[in-house]
Amino acid sequence: MEHFEIAVVGAGLAGSLAALALADTGRSVALIAPAAGRPDGRTTALMDQSLALVRDLGLWPAIAPLAAPLSSMRIVDGTNRLLRAPTVTFHAAEVGLDAFGYNIPNTPFLALLEKEAEARPSLSRIVASLSQVAFEAERAILTLDDGRTVTASLVVGADGRRSGVREAAGIEIHNWSYPQSAVVLNFAHQVAHQNVSTEFHTPHGPFTQVPLPGGLRSSLVWVQKPEDTEATLALSPDALSLAVEQRMQSMLGKVTVEGTPQSFPLSGMAAKSFGKGRAILIGEAAHAFPPIGAQGLNLSLRDIMAAVSLLGSAPIPDDIGARYNAKRRADILSRTVSVDLLNRSLLSDFLPVQMLRAAGLQALASVAPLRNLMMREGLNPGSALQSLRGTLREKIGRKSA
Repeated sequence: MEHFEIAVVGAGLAGSLAALALADTGRSVALIAPAAGRPDGRTTALMDQSLALVRDLGLWPAIAPLAAPLSSMRIVDGTNRLLRAPTVTFHAAEVGLDAFGYNIPNTPFLALLEKEAEARPSLSRIVASLSQVAFEAERAILTLDDGRTVTASLVVGADGRRSGVREAAGIEIHNWSYPQSAVVLNFAHQVAHQNVSTEFHTPHGPFTQVPLPGGLRSSLVWVQKPEDTEATLALSPDALSLAVEQRMQSMLGKVTVEGTPQSFPLSGMAAKSFGKGRAILIGEAAHAFPPIGAQGLNLSLRDIMAAVSLLGSAPIPDDIGARYNAKRRADILSRTVSVDLLNRSLLSDFLPVQMLRAAGLQALASVAPLRNLMMREGLNPGSALQSLRGTLREKIGRKSA
């Protein structure tokens, strides 16, 4: 049996990036997954902290031509409720950045990562599915569907919501669902987007336009009730284009939808532990929630950075899973709860909830220091608390002097 220090199971964006990052530490890594399936029409917005990892991996020169900068992010209340929140616009320049991040189409991004995986000398790409994995004290034994068996000192589960690694490790999950589905598509428009992403908050969920390269194309995630999603997908191309334009309040002029839209139901999931023994979970094997605020893959990249920081150069300990779980727990749970609450606040007709949401957005719109604090927290989790501590220390120091 061939032995690897690390076996990464799953070759989506999270798994591929994890395999590259772990291989670059000098460890022997196997990336195990079947060949890619149907093209992924979605896009991924990588924020500033995630881009640092992409740059460290040497991927940015190839990704940059595919990406559109997100210089501003706007939230618009698209409801007709009595208590409507004001429009809030976050500008990257307010926190000293040219862009909060960059929006990248998934299909060419995945193709680039596959090519990079084949070029890394310490990374072996194994095109097969995982049949089973058995965890022992000193190693894990992975049996593949092509009959091969490999061993590893650490197994990274990046194999999605139905993770076989998670199940084999005996890690339970908490699942919940939403009365929502998402339509995903790309569209061309007459008016340049000027690198501004706009998220309309509607009674059924967010309608989020994100810039694509070139200025006159954008991607869209349109969250609706499941029955409305079916009706949307049944529209003719011209009718769908008009529906998108009207929901965008014609901000980008005439809209032309490109290709065939895709849809998927929305649900949430969190593992009850993010690591156990010689297994750790990243990406949607560990956590999943609605596409709000570009949090999903960025949280997954923080999973990867945490794993890299824990490993160092010493032999992989048998309690690496517990160490990883302790390191990731606060970040994952806080992001999961915050996205869940925001999404449920959009769905709620309970007046006090609407008041709290409107008041919060009003504060962000009118109080620049609070807005800046929230922007920094979104880009670098934990920075808001650190900033508050620093400010308090400074004030206390002045009083003492």
